[in-house]
Amino acid sequence: MGKYIDLTQDNFDSTVANGVSLVDFWAPWCGPCRMLAPVIEELGADFEGKANICKVNTDEQQDLAVKYGIRSIPTIIFMKDGEIVDQMVGASSKQALTDKLNSIIA
Repeated sequence: MGKYIDLTQDNFDSTVANGVSLVDFWAPWCGPCRMLAPVIEELGADFEGKANICKVNTDEQQDLAVKYGIRSIPTIIFMKDGEIVDQMVGASSKQALTDKLNSIIA
């Protein structure tokens, strides 16, 4: 089972403050988000100890979605030490996400 982190207003800043983080903005009713969910879980296992793999439920955390300008989901934001370094909109392949994470970690 993957080890992704559910982010809320309470733990977002402290979680992404250090190191590399992938943040998946999603919602339960979103088809492409549900297709992406197993990939996020696998990345959580693959990158354990190397990067934070996180999810934000935009229905429950609307303030975070507004703060980061999320207009469509799924949107994946890549962060390094609390700063946004890249972003992908729409469902992406595991390979594309892995390659992006590895390029940021390197």
